[in-house]
Amino acid sequence: MTDHAVSSDAEWTPKIDTSVPHQARVWNYLLGGKDNHLVDEQAGKAILAAAPGLVAMARASRVFLTRAVRYQVEQAGIRQFLDIGTGLPTANNTHEIAQAIAPESRIVYVDFDPLVLVHARALLTSDPQGATDYIDADLRDTEKILHEAHRTLDFSRPVGIILLGILGAIESYDEARAIVRTLLDAVPAGSYLLVGDGTNTSEAMVQAARVRNESVKPPYIVRSPAQIEGFLDGLDLVDPGVVSFPHWRPEPDAPQQPAHVDGYGGIARKR
Repeated sequence: MTDHAVSSDAEWTPKIDTSVPHQARVWNYLLGGKDNHLVDEQAGKAILAAAPGLVAMARASRVFLTRAVRYQVEQAGIRQFLDIGTGLPTANNTHEIAQAIAPESRIVYVDFDPLVLVHARALLTSDPQGATDYIDADLRDTEKILHEAHRTLDFSRPVGIILLGILGAIESYDEARAIVRTLLDAVPAGSYLLVGDGTNTSEAMVQAARVRNESVKPPYIVRSPAQIEGFLDGLDLVDPGVVSFPHWRPEPDAPQQPAHVDGYGGIARKR
């Protein structure tokens, strides 16, 4: 297995088109980041005009990720993660959360976004006791993801699969479920699946998705909480199940979050 590795696909520098909005840069803008351009800011402002609560949802999703990864490391003993749909590096990346608790943790990040590829090495600052890797691949290319993840992860031991904010990019619900099943079939019992996406739980969120999809590609589909829970069918749901991000195991001493956001997530264990 490799340490601090990047897939060979990352040896070239991809061309970044700054003339059109870019999904990773728009999300970065919504999170208050600096890795975006005027065109991304303009798209972000149009989306926020439709759904001002989207910033709160974006931030709540990061808090959900932190809690869910921490749960898997502290309470479930997970020491390796496959994080697909990584996005641009930000605070509290998966390897930082996991290795702060268990330095030997091993994390593989996956994204097909050329801008994320440029920043990939920021995701590879692993604790020396553990390892990180980055794979340049589309979520649909599960064969490539699983093949290259073997460089760093041991698939005879439980793996925490993370699909946060990425399944909405698969337009067909049946295709998205099939991708999830393929990934789950590759990991042993005792593995965990984390899912979370924006939901159609308000007209504002539905309109925001419509505005976003007019300028940002690929399109993003907001689904119902029941559909998100459907990705976890056949697994053992961890309490409190699939809920609005702020309601997933809130911590009493944590900064206050909104009571509800239009983003739902949960985690479950493979039997």
